[in-house]
Amino acid sequence: MASKTSAEIKPTSSRRHPLQRFDSPSKGFSGAVHSTSFGWHLQFLTILGLSISTLTFIVALLADLTSTALAQSPDMPSDPPAAAFSSHLFRLKNYLTLVAAPLEITISVLYWTIKGIDAKLLASPEIPLPPVFFDIGFHLMPAIVLTVDYLLLSPPWPTTPMNESAPMITLALSTIVAFSYWIWIEICYSQNGFYPYPIFQILTTSQRVGLFVVSGVIMWVVGGGLRIAYAKVNGYESVEHLDKVRRSKVMGGSGKWE
Repeated sequence: MASKTSAEIKPTSSRRHPLQRFDSPSKGFSGAVHSTSFGWHLQFLTILGLSISTLTFIVALLADLTSTALAQSPDMPSDPPAAAFSSHLFRLKNYLTLVAAPLEITISVLYWTIKGIDAKLLASPEIPLPPVFFDIGFHLMPAIVLTVDYLLLSPPWPTTPMNESAPMITLALSTIVAFSYWIWIEICYSQNGFYPYPIFQILTTSQRVGLFVVSGVIMWVVGGGLRIAYAKVNGYESVEHLDKVRRSKVMGGSGKWE
C-alpha cells in the first residue's frame, strides 16, 4: 500500500499526527480501546460471546490435534491415553457449544435488529461502529460457524442418548445467562455510572428486565430450533433406541445383560 505524500496530507485542527488514523486521546475510538472502566470490554455482550466462542473452538482444535482415530493405521499401536484425552476435550467442546451456539445466534438477532432500528442504541455517536467487514466478523460469523459445527461436527447432545430434559436444561441455561449478564452490567454501572450500551440507559429498570427476559426466551427458542434442525439434517434417535440404551445401562450396572 502506497504511503501518503506530503501533498496528500491535509491540515487538521486535531492534536493527532497528520498520518495518524484516529484522534487519540479522545472520548471516541481511542477511549473505547484504552478504556479503564470497571469491567473493561467484558461489559459488552459481544465480547463475552466472542470469548466463550473462542474457548469453544480452542478446545475443539485441541481435541482434533490430540485425536488419533483418523491417522491411525492397522499396524500402528493404539494410544488409549491420547484418545481418551481427545474424547474428554470433544465432550467439553460439546457442552460449551450448548451455550456458545444459542448465545451467538441470539447476539446476532439482537444486534442486527437493534441496529436496524437505530444504531445509536448500541453506541454513542462519538464512538464509530466498526466497518462492515469487521461488523459481520463480530456479529454474524461466530453464529454461522458455531451453527455449522453443531449441525455437522457434533452429536445431538454431549451425552448419549440425548437427555430427555434437554428443553428444560436449555431453558435454565438461557435464564442463567440472561440474568447473569443483567446482574453483571448493573454491577458495572454501580462502579462506572454508565451502561455499556445506550439502550440500557434509555430503558427503565422494569423495561431492562423485560429486555433480558425476551433475550433469554430468544436464546431458549434458538436452542430448540438447533435441535430441530439437527434432527432434520442428521435424523434422530428413536424411542426404542433410547429405551434399549437405558435398559443396557441399568443391566450393566447390576451385572446383568440382555
